[in-house]
Amino acid sequence: MINTNINAALNEQLNMEYYSAYSYLAMSAYFLTQNLNGFAHWMRIQAQEELTHGMKIYDFLDDREADIRFSTIETPKQSWDSPLEVFEDSLAQEQRVSQSIYNIADLALSERDHATHTFLQWFIAEQVEEEAIVRELIDTIKLVGIEGNGLFLLDRDLAQRQLNGTATTEGQ
Repeated sequence: MINTNINAALNEQLNMEYYSAYSYLAMSAYFLTQNLNGFAHWMRIQAQEELTHGMKIYDFLDDREADIRFSTIETPKQSWDSPLEVFEDSLAQEQRVSQSIYNIADLALSERDHATHTFLQWFIAEQVEEEAIVRELIDTIKLVGIEGNGLFLLDRDLAQRQLNGTATTEGQ
């Protein structure tokens, strides 16, 4: 069995991952309204990744015979003034997720729950990567600007993103 404090923290993290997926879908929908289908595709893939993260936590809780509890998912922000603002919000969300995972890892160490601490190492590495990717995209958007050919080329590049190394289309 898992410690009740860690169980509660992992359930909160599970909800946070699903909120992140919801947020990325809202971002995807925004980009669709802006005719930036590559950006929309990138955000849709990001939402799918967040759902996968949630399922990893769900499965871990199940493996530990822990209570799995769901809570209400808050309505995410749904409008932005620019692609740059969307990605700045994305980075802020990833940083909140990272901090939450770090807090759970600290709790796991203090509770001597080595299984949870080890489990969280994958998430820690994943968050470092997620933040770096979004920072790079922010820098690229700043470089190319929010109008013109640069944005068009970036949109085209983002449309090529794949989920876990497999081709993904909007219909899948």
